[in-house]
Amino acid sequence: MQLSEQNTYNIQGIDPHQLIEDFGSPLYVYDGSTIKRKVSELQHAFAGINMKIKYACKANTNLSILRLMREIGVELDVVSPGELEIGMLAGYAANQITFTPSGVPFEEVKTAVDAGAIVNIDSIPLLKWFGQTYGNTKPCLIRIKPNVAAGGNIKIMTAHADSKFGISVLLLDQILDVVKKYDIKIVGLHQHTGSDIKDAEPFLQVADILFEAAKHFPDLEIIDLGGGFKVSYLPGDAITDMDLLGRKITERFKKFCSEYGRELQLWFEPGKFLVSESGFLIVNATVVKEDPARNFVHVNSGLNHLIRPMMYGSYHHILNLTNPGGEPKVYNVVGYICETDTFATDRTLPEVSPGDALAFLNAGAYGLTMSSNYNARMRPAEVLIDNGAAKLIRRRETIDDLLLTQIEI
Repeated sequence: MQLSEQNTYNIQGIDPHQLIEDFGSPLYVYDGSTIKRKVSELQHAFAGINMKIKYACKANTNLSILRLMREIGVELDVVSPGELEIGMLAGYAANQITFTPSGVPFEEVKTAVDAGAIVNIDSIPLLKWFGQTYGNTKPCLIRIKPNVAAGGNIKIMTAHADSKFGISVLLLDQILDVVKKYDIKIVGLHQHTGSDIKDAEPFLQVADILFEAAKHFPDLEIIDLGGGFKVSYLPGDAITDMDLLGRKITERFKKFCSEYGRELQLWFEPGKFLVSESGFLIVNATVVKEDPARNFVHVNSGLNHLIRPMMYGSYHHILNLTNPGGEPKVYNVVGYICETDTFATDRTLPEVSPGDALAFLNAGAYGLTMSSNYNARMRPAEVLIDNGAAKLIRRRETIDDLLLTQIEI
């Protein structure tokens, strides 16, 4: 979704102020056309090979978003039994879902395998258990840690040597010994480098490592390069050049398949890339406080709704929807949580008054899925705009929802 800073904002012809009037504030809004565009960008970049998109749904698990993904041919990557069940409720067949755990109880893996999902094995102990339990009766992928550091923030790098994720490529001999001992059916190798990777080089580097490891597995069907493509947060921000990356990866993948002796399928698991730009969080300014050190804009939301700025130091562009042509002023935009709760520091915005509607852009990923009820605050509603119509896809929480699982004694 792109909202240009003009005097009028709309998404598919719908004024955000009308959305506030209809559904209240704060409010998560997603533009379905943007999700479709991002899927098309990825498909176009890799049109020359047999490529499959597996949406990493931890980014946004709303059933309506998952159903939209399914309708446009995107399959699913999940990381928990809960996400697996939500995916099947959204209409996915279990064999369209990949389960990528991280040190989970083996019972969770059994749940996924028994349901019919394919599992990414992320540790030697799990690989041994899988072999002892299933032998060669169930297929699986192995998640390789390539020991490459790349990404926008150390907290979202997942392939460096100190990362908890995957089995180090340096343990390849041990992997092969376990696979041989239990005759495990390995159909794919997987890796995920991290998030917000702008340049092609890290993707090429890990691809080469995975291709080299793949030569030791004669029955592969899949190479899974994960995701991590960079999205635009700041206006004019550099992003992953998908066409360039597509050309380079395609060239190397075709060469590998030729050397391997047959054509394999290449998987990607984007999450943020597919949904981040589609979403924004609409809030209202509550108090504008002029302080000797800072001017503060307080809003009716906080880290309980969008924790990324406090957790990762992430940037979300902010628009003043009500007064876009106002005199520029510098503010700290802060939330209503009783905690240091800052969305933006020293941010220049058109002058903000109490009641003004503000929009946080790039909020379609890791917004509601990472939200909480901290301070006994309710989560906001969610709205999907698709084909020019705004539909409520999650109602606003009430105090009854907060108390639903509590038991009086």
